[in-house]
Amino acid sequence: MFSKATANFVRQIDPEGSLIHVSRVNDSHKLVPMALVVKRNRIWFWQKPKYQPTVFTLSDLLQGDKMLIPGVSETEFLTYKGTFGDKISGKVDTEAGSVSVTLEGCGSSKLQSSFGTLKKEELDVKKLLRDSSDRHVNMQHKLVQQLEKRSEVLVVVKERILTTSSCSVTQTKKEQCTFQGVLGLVGMLGSSVKVCVKDTNDIETDSDVSLEIPAGTVIAYSILELEIKKNGHYDICLQPGTIGGIEADSTVLSWPSHESLSMVDGKCNGEKVQEKGPSGALQNGSQEMDLSPLAELAQSVRRALFKGLQETLSDGTALSYLQCVLEDLCCGETPDMAKHEELTESQRKLVSAILDQLGVDCPPEDSQGGVPAHLNAAHLLVSAMEELPDETLSLLSETCPDFLEAFDTLVCRLKESSEPLSIPCPPVLLQDSQAFQLAEQLLSSTSVTLRRDSDTLWVEAEGKAAVQLLVLYLSIHGLTLLSKGLK
Repeated sequence: MFSKATANFVRQIDPEGSLIHVSRVNDSHKLVPMALVVKRNRIWFWQKPKYQPTVFTLSDLLQGDKMLIPGVSETEFLTYKGTFGDKISGKVDTEAGSVSVTLEGCGSSKLQSSFGTLKKEELDVKKLLRDSSDRHVNMQHKLVQQLEKRSEVLVVVKERILTTSSCSVTQTKKEQCTFQGVLGLVGMLGSSVKVCVKDTNDIETDSDVSLEIPAGTVIAYSILELEIKKNGHYDICLQPGTIGGIEADSTVLSWPSHESLSMVDGKCNGEKVQEKGPSGALQNGSQEMDLSPLAELAQSVRRALFKGLQETLSDGTALSYLQCVLEDLCCGETPDMAKHEELTESQRKLVSAILDQLGVDCPPEDSQGGVPAHLNAAHLLVSAMEELPDETLSLLSETCPDFLEAFDTLVCRLKESSEPLSIPCPPVLLQDSQAFQLAEQLLSSTSVTLRRDSDTLWVEAEGKAAVQLLVLYLSIHGLTLLSKGLK
């Protein structure tokens, strides 16, 4: 809840900027000016880096006994209050034999953040450069020794945004359903109806959770990367987008930063990409992104995985947790459960059930046999789903296997064709107006437009929407492989 509120804050006041939202209240006291944070680059190019605050500052890392005293300026930033929510409603009327069935439902979710007046503290970088000009990094420091084995980068906190008084984050959820006569369990686009007798009834559920945040809590910060040589000499990367890291025998142990990923299949993200035919992103790196091992799993396993993953689509916290665990497993590491204390028992059970179906323990035992192909494929699928906007996840959580298969076929045809598709070409199911409207909604939720005229069909995407189209395609294709043949 706190992480979602701070992420909304950063998206509103600094979109595409340098601010990083704080995901845990417990990290706040570590994020002082000149504090060291570990930036961990991810496996798939579309994923933003993860940041893990440490208990050290740059002064702790340098040789010599003289403490660096950071120069810090403090200014009033802004006053912030935000409310974010969504509403879902629907009505189904059908008949089962001679019995009329009506099901109406609506739901709403609202997240309200009242951070009040915020202040900004900023590191005096010029003073830091002067004070540390003759200092070197202690390459025997345990933090450095541990990082030399990984593709991780050390960064220093340059500025931070703090609360100045006690404030709150409140999340309210309401759900209401009305049943008349018979309750119909109807797939979104399915034709069969399973029924069970019910009296006319109204069901309403509410949940209201409030989190009190103390004064002086850091909700966002920005960083500068460090480039560290083998001899301990280091530089602070002052230009935006410059890449830091720790020098190894012949290369720097760092991957390209998220900001430097400006090319998608030869097209710059800032350049307008508008083409009748496939998006360039769909053809970028497809050989390395292999989801096919999911189709080789037993049907009972695929069924359970499909059901579990659809549940995570409507629970962003569980989805992120699952992604973290799978990423650690695929990197040969033991997942750190202590980093996820915000999870509920039901969320832990949901993720554990998915991991059980994948044949892994949580936490896992050490293995010398490498990562199974189906586990890599599951990680790719979950990583793609996690990147999707909330609106897209909400739509996907309600889709049935038949629609997924039809939509997957449509996107594959768009991907493979260099020309616009003819209108009769899409799968039969998507020729239905309701199904086609859902396909349009899914694409538009990722800033991709599905166009059609009298006899042709094509997609249009601008800039980074091409990457969103790629992760949507991977998500749809992976879920289709799991759900194929299931009823």
